[in-house]
Amino acid sequence: MFEVKNNLIAPKNYNITHEIEKHASEKLALIHQNEAGVTNTLSYNELIKKSNKLANGLYSLGLQKGDPVLIVTTRLIESYMIYMACLKAGLVIIPSSELLRAKDIAFRLNHSEAKAVISYSEFTKEIEAIEEDTPYLQHKIVFGNEKEGWENLYQLMQTAQEDFNNNTTKSDDLAFLAYTSGTTGNPKGVAHTHSWGYAHIRIAAKQWLNIEKTDTVWATAAPGWQKWVWTPFLSILGSGATGFVYQGKFSSEKYLELIQEQKINVLCCTPTEYRMMVKTEGLHKYDLSSLRSAVSAGEALNREVIDVFKHTFNIQIRDGYGQTESTLLIGTLQGAEHKIGSMGKPIIEGTVAIVDEDGVPVKTGEIGNIAIRKELPALFNMYYKAPEKTNRSYKSDYFFTGDRASKDEDGFYWFQGRSDDVIISSGYTIGPFEIEDALMKHPAVVECAAVASPDDVRGNIVKAFIVLQKGFDGSDNLVKELQAFVKQITAPYKYPRIIEFVKSLPKTDSGKIRRVELRNNETANSI
Repeated sequence: MFEVKNNLIAPKNYNITHEIEKHASEKLALIHQNEAGVTNTLSYNELIKKSNKLANGLYSLGLQKGDPVLIVTTRLIESYMIYMACLKAGLVIIPSSELLRAKDIAFRLNHSEAKAVISYSEFTKEIEAIEEDTPYLQHKIVFGNEKEGWENLYQLMQTAQEDFNNNTTKSDDLAFLAYTSGTTGNPKGVAHTHSWGYAHIRIAAKQWLNIEKTDTVWATAAPGWQKWVWTPFLSILGSGATGFVYQGKFSSEKYLELIQEQKINVLCCTPTEYRMMVKTEGLHKYDLSSLRSAVSAGEALNREVIDVFKHTFNIQIRDGYGQTESTLLIGTLQGAEHKIGSMGKPIIEGTVAIVDEDGVPVKTGEIGNIAIRKELPALFNMYYKAPEKTNRSYKSDYFFTGDRASKDEDGFYWFQGRSDDVIISSGYTIGPFEIEDALMKHPAVVECAAVASPDDVRGNIVKAFIVLQKGFDGSDNLVKELQAFVKQITAPYKYPRIIEFVKSLPKTDSGKIRRVELRNNETANSI
């Protein structure tokens, strides 16, 4: 029977910001740089004082503990201050991407019964474009530039006190309501309490990211997603390290330059960013010797990318797996035994298992569902206002993640894909990642995605969508070359029988490849 470790259980009277406030000092909390190279900094003491003033300002509006607040912001120092202020005040944060449209925002406002929205001035257009009623919304607060009809965030802070003494949150009070980017229907509201943050920092920041107080850490995730809450916000500031924030468009050359210039010690990027970086011309000319820890999360990372990074910079990118509903669950720890291409092992023994549809652990080597012990403190509280959906996600003693994997004889997990991404062809079960991993080893391939394409004979066949490196043409000869290449690396029956060259792959706003969109198109085209 799994027993929860005491060091993962939060005190009864607890607020996530306690993790940040215990590092109060003149030490730099944040270094911010925009695309033009302008740099600003903020110490821990300054961050705490500013967040206190804003918390008091929010209270002065009549907002109360438990009120949901939707936040639309970007990679700015103010984002950290706003999140801290809302948590201090006991408000429930709804992280929302600037890429959301009016109908998306309206759904979140009404489903959550949000009392306020806080937005960067450049992102107010879609909020103002909402046509339907938002009966619960009482306050629209803007920062950046002033907007007519909006309350000004800086004015709220102007006369507020630098001390905040109204914090009465309990560990089981709600802190976040993160809406998942669902593939069908409306998104689900994933509710997390303050106690989730307590466990998250002790699992992800301490064990997987391996952040030390002396580190400068760059986690590239953007506000609006739970991954930003995970790492740029909680893991970095909760560890007392210095966070580097870059407000600019992705460029592999620019990212490599910034790691070098800022002497980044710990790096957390998406698999897509790593894939693009290792394809950079003249990769060897960059000095990344300051890096001692590099991790990737969001989706499985290809072995070819890990190998290139290791060969060029002598740094192993350590893969990690988690979900909006949890924290980092599976990964490779710093200095631990590893198998390139695997997800790693559960960060805490006994918290994760591979089970069948009834919640019974499967045999070694057998593909099953990745499931989390329901007692884990870093597991979500509920799907908001959806008790039936919450109950259906649990079977036996486990929460079902919707992802599939296998476990080998040494306890390493091997990712197979989403439950609905797995390809069944002529009775064979084929994980899309294995095909993608093989294709990524070919010098012509920048990005790829493998999905099931309906077939009259085999039920489904494997189809690969491929973005090519500059200088390569999508010829029939290249198709045959890539197919033969895959056959040399993995079982021949897994090779992509159809290859389509595309300029880009559909992705979620958080950067994950939307295989479901590709798969649905294949199904529709076959009818």
